[in-house]
Amino acid sequence: MPSFLETPIEYLKGVGPQRAEALKNELDIHTVGDLLLHYPARHEDRSRVYKIAELGSAEANVQVKGRIIKTDLIGAGAARRFTALLQDETGLLELIWFQGISWVAKSVKPGETYLAYGRISDYKGKLSMAHPELENGDTAVQSKGLVPVYPLTEGMRRRRLENRFMVQTVRMALADPKLDIPENLPVSVLRELQLPARTQAIRMLHAPADLKALELAQKRLKFEELFFLQMRHLQLKTNRNRVVKGPVFSEVGALFNTFYKEHLPFTLTDAQKKVIKEIRADMKTGRQMNRLLQGDVGSGKTMVALMSMLLAADNGFQACVMAPTEILAAQHFYSISELLEGMHIKPMLLTGSTPKKKRTEILEGLKNGDIPFLIGTHALIEDDVAFQQLGLVVIDEQHRFGVAQRAKLSSKASLPPHVLVMTATPIPRTLAMTVYGDLDVSVINQLPGGRKPIQTAMRPGSNRPLIMDFIRKEIKAGRQVYYVFPLIEDSDKLELQSLMSGYDMVNEYLPAPEFKYSIVHGKLKPEEKDDEMRKFRNGQTDIMVATTVIEVGVNVPNATVMVIENAERFGLSQLHQLRGRVGRGGNQSYCILIAGQKLSTNGKKRLETMIRTTDGFEISKVDLELRGPGEMDGTRQSGILDLKLADIRHDENLLLLARARAEDLLNDDPLLMKPEHFGVRQELAKIPHRTVWSKIA
Repeated sequence: MPSFLETPIEYLKGVGPQRAEALKNELDIHTVGDLLLHYPARHEDRSRVYKIAELGSAEANVQVKGRIIKTDLIGAGAARRFTALLQDETGLLELIWFQGISWVAKSVKPGETYLAYGRISDYKGKLSMAHPELENGDTAVQSKGLVPVYPLTEGMRRRRLENRFMVQTVRMALADPKLDIPENLPVSVLRELQLPARTQAIRMLHAPADLKALELAQKRLKFEELFFLQMRHLQLKTNRNRVVKGPVFSEVGALFNTFYKEHLPFTLTDAQKKVIKEIRADMKTGRQMNRLLQGDVGSGKTMVALMSMLLAADNGFQACVMAPTEILAAQHFYSISELLEGMHIKPMLLTGSTPKKKRTEILEGLKNGDIPFLIGTHALIEDDVAFQQLGLVVIDEQHRFGVAQRAKLSSKASLPPHVLVMTATPIPRTLAMTVYGDLDVSVINQLPGGRKPIQTAMRPGSNRPLIMDFIRKEIKAGRQVYYVFPLIEDSDKLELQSLMSGYDMVNEYLPAPEFKYSIVHGKLKPEEKDDEMRKFRNGQTDIMVATTVIEVGVNVPNATVMVIENAERFGLSQLHQLRGRVGRGGNQSYCILIAGQKLSTNGKKRLETMIRTTDGFEISKVDLELRGPGEMDGTRQSGILDLKLADIRHDENLLLLARARAEDLLNDDPLLMKPEHFGVRQELAKIPHRTVWSKIA
């Protein structure tokens, strides 16, 4: 027999077919259960009814009660408005509507008592309230305590289905004696954490008696969301480790040892050594490795990737690196080729612009095993690219690839290859646990020795002559400079310096041919970009004028100055990545942020953060606060961060607690077969498909 929660929403008293259609189409509410899981966005304290004489213009939303003594329809067309004069024993308050006038004029009746809720404004000593929420003062359902405010759509509002309707409808469902919401958390967890049962928590969330009850309900339901998210991650990880076999890299052979002893250009940091040990331990287990490698710009992730590739070659396997752009792929190719110089092992580069003859040679070399390392772009996943024995896949800036693309690359091996996904965009711990919780995570949190901290400063455009003098001195000292603009062509709408007009401006201060330029932007052909980058990398040009196409993948140790025009228009992650293009050699480096005159609050905070710290992980925390998790790189495609109540920016302790309890439960009962875990098993079965970062084999 269907439960009360499965009752179609149209059969709930007060709904009916027409309102049910709106609930289904606008809010995806089809059943009573859906309704109760449509949580309030916030709660308003309506425990107090103010006297009109107590009101001031600085008040937040307030509630008043009085009798309508007069109504009036004023003006015509766009200037039309409806007013009603509300009176209590202490004074008068004007209520005003500029929209929905016809409906309001029919509904608001002189002589009747109303509760009005809204924000007070004061114009020339006259108090008014625009577009108030009105209820009959004798039968109001929202006049006391903490009132839930539900997420609504414009479509709902057009049908006059406002928050009041939602409050009444939810209360009707809560009042039904047949209401029984199945528990989905173990009783032992509820007791240990002193959390209410699910039915009680949902009741308290929709109709809290006081603030303490509301906070307890929110804690319980936030924990529930985070617990099942972590359960899903841990289940996938456990099942993968149990089921998915990977190639066994049992040998640390001649290639790895020769490189480490004779060709390593610098001493590895302790963080790099730790990560290589973690990767080495994964690769010899016989299980497929799926590891996320986080490292700040310039921390040495490429070195870790190369040494992992050498382990693959020592054990008779091929390895590949896939990067999202030709610039980044070429940079990896040049860096790895340079590091391997003098060794009898040669990587190859395959991109969309690889000549046909060269491409044919590469494809043949892959098939017969002559090519041990292949580096490239999306070109690596094309159907005719076949490896003899692929054992390791390295995916750089992985958030720029879709899951299907990563899976296609991995499928080019008979046995699922080990997978190392890398990002130079540091991810806060809470976000990493939430989005990438099914991956093992390694962090390189040290920079190679000998590098000096980059000095960062914000300057107004009026300081440009001084900035140009500074650039001139750096170039005369043998250094090179990046000069970044946000747009390629002029835009009257955005009022930003474009790349080409910007080049003309820079050239006025630092004229060619005395100063030599490279110009790089997204509209150049790949071979043109490569040529410009090569000239700058080889020291043939002094200044690279560019867009954010150089955000990643450019490694020129001689470059010491990064100038960013209209810096307030860039996100924190972009600014940090751009700054990371300098400071790669032993010379002091600088980042100059040229800001516009009008800075938003967030724009100012971004630039102040850049000046205050060079720590990518600290910067990522601020970025998470400013943008929210749904806007961070790679999270939107994950489909994971649509949490209803929990907010990983503020609920870190609860997230850690949920992860720990999920681990305890799965260690105790991996298959969730114990009777006390029936509710957990049932809830997990309801979770829709999410992006699984590790499931790419």
